[in-house]
Amino acid sequence: QVQLVESGGGLVQPGGSLRLSCAASRIIFGIYAMGWYRQAPGKQRELVAAITRGGSTNYADSVKGRFTISRDNAKNTVYLQMDSLRPEDTALYYCNAHWNVDDYWGQGTQVTVSS
Repeated sequence: QVQLVESGGGLVQPGGSLRLSCAASRIIFGIYAMGWYRQAPGKQRELVAAITRGGSTNYADSVKGRFTISRDNAKNTVYLQMDSLRPEDTALYYCNAHWNVDDYWGQGTQVTVSS
């Protein structure tokens, strides 16, 4: 069974940084497009950042210039470096793996930005 396990969330002050990690297992990691999504209370889940198997990236407008997605295929891991965090970035962050008709999700890691 495919597993995606997120880590790195927590409480951080505005302007601070966090680095999220998503470790994948039982998956041919290199062929999957990977993404980070988030869902705040009362809101729909939204795409934050994505990276293709070739390394191309795209970002939500709200995080461009502040967040960076990367992947390490040797470690079956995708990362989300989050800088200049704002209170509106507070959400549950989910990792996603997508290829063809396969679509897998992690359980999420909470990020709270508050003073």
